[in-house]
Amino acid sequence: MPGLRVTGVSSSYGRGAPVLDRLGLTVPQGELAALLGPSGCGKTTLLRIIAGFLTPDAGEIAVGGRVVTGPGVRLPPERRGIGIMAQEGALFPHLSVARNVAFGLAGTGRAERRARTAELLALVGLGDLGDRMPHELSGGQQQRVALARALAPRPALVLLDEPFNALDSGLRAGLRSDIRAALRAAGTTAVLVTHDQEEALSTADRIAVMRGGEVVQSGTPQELYDRPADAWVASFVGEAVVLAATAGGDGATTALGRIPLTGPAAGGRREGTVVLRPEQLRLTSPTAADAVPGTVTEVRFHGHDALVLVDVPGAGTPVTVRVPGPPAVRPGDAAGIRVTGTAALYETPERETPPAGS
Repeated sequence: MPGLRVTGVSSSYGRGAPVLDRLGLTVPQGELAALLGPSGCGKTTLLRIIAGFLTPDAGEIAVGGRVVTGPGVRLPPERRGIGIMAQEGALFPHLSVARNVAFGLAGTGRAERRARTAELLALVGLGDLGDRMPHELSGGQQQRVALARALAPRPALVLLDEPFNALDSGLRAGLRSDIRAALRAAGTTAVLVTHDQEEALSTADRIAVMRGGEVVQSGTPQELYDRPADAWVASFVGEAVVLAATAGGDGATTALGRIPLTGPAAGGRREGTVVLRPEQLRLTSPTAADAVPGTVTEVRFHGHDALVLVDVPGAGTPVTVRVPGPPAVRPGDAAGIRVTGTAALYETPERETPPAGS
């Protein structure tokens, strides 16, 4: 039974153009799914419809096998069995950590409420901080409390609305891992809204990529990275090198030379684009026999690796090469590029790829 099933959901806020257009999404029970897409694609609107804060124009939503929105059905938010973790925690400042967590347990006995609160605080690693006030906690600790509060009533689904945005990058990675572990330990289905590709790839069990109010591809992080549905998805889910190509047989001719394809091009010569990942490219001497010569335009050092941008004649934009550790080249140096592995061919015209870092 799916933890969440969204079927044919449309929403236009009463305006002409739809914000969501017959959107469909299925999240298996116990999985963490990420909604990934650029600003304005409908991620937050979908989250608010699932939570019950907005009413869609059409469609059906089922949580844990129970329809909460559909023809003749609209359960209010408090009856949907959904926990919500907002961007900045939204803790009650006048309540202690323990009382924040216990807030959603009204109607239960005092002993049960205390036991459940202690259980959740231990789960998120804050077992000894129950008497603290929210302002006495760090940002990461406050987000852990927010997760514990969302999990306390044992919801069928937890919605996480970009919960790491307000945190610095060093804290963000560790907290993502801890929250993922807590959700798995609780066995709770969850949906994470994000525009951060790295966050989605490293945290989610599956990713639903949204564009223009639709889910254009859904699958595991590896499936989306290795087999994107089109060049736009490839460019949005991680770094990508997109090249114009003329394909024929089992290869395609590009600015980086002839590249083997993952599958033969049907019907003879075809015009289109191919997609490579930066780690498929190797920097070599510009005079090497199998290299395409170019000029280094930029080096982006990340510590564990670096991205080297190389201007190659005919490529249109600089080609991105991933190299381990500190690179041995600088802007202005001559360099060669060699391609390893295969590339996917997309024969239909693609939409404009999103800008780097979007």
